[in-house]
Amino acid sequence: MIASLTGRLAFKAPSHITLDVQGVGYEVFIPLSTFYALPDLNESASLSIHTHLRDDAIQLFGFLTSHEKDAFILLTGISGIGPKLALSVLSSLNMPDFVSAVQTGDIDKLATVPGIGKKSAGRIALELKDKVERLHPAATIPHSLSEPLDRLQEDALSALVNLGYRPAEVKEALKRLARAHPNTPPLKDLIKDVLKDLAQG
Repeated sequence: MIASLTGRLAFKAPSHITLDVQGVGYEVFIPLSTFYALPDLNESASLSIHTHLRDDAIQLFGFLTSHEKDAFILLTGISGIGPKLALSVLSSLNMPDFVSAVQTGDIDKLATVPGIGKKSAGRIALELKDKVERLHPAATIPHSLSEPLDRLQEDALSALVNLGYRPAEVKEALKRLARAHPNTPPLKDLIKDVLKDLAQG
């Protein structure tokens, strides 16, 4: 089984990418949340991978965070929810909203996902209610994380926490980047820079 891939981003679209790993191109299906955080073409990208085996094919599904991968696996474990519907859920609801909707039994919110009707929404809420808490342990951003950030950094922090990263880790990465590059880049580039920093450990 392939658990993760790191390589050159050779192609990207909202539904899938091609990752060139030492000359081998892997087609990887992704949710929109991962697509929005991808680097530019020909840059290096790292994804957590779920290998889905079918009778006629092997499909790879990639995620920016392990939380999204875990949510995908939980969703596909529900009768009637296949990989495409699971990606649709993760593309329509960010992790805090998904966890909140399941925990509160908000069937109406779950049913807003394309392809998910009230019946499937009810099944998701029922079967995952006791399982989703571990998916997003950092649903809120604590205010006790040392010195304050500026507005752009706060927006980047919020976006990355919504993807499942721990606030303390993101804030430390923002500090390192601020020291190395005093001029703060636009939000999209800032998020990319933080993701690269976090990937390097």
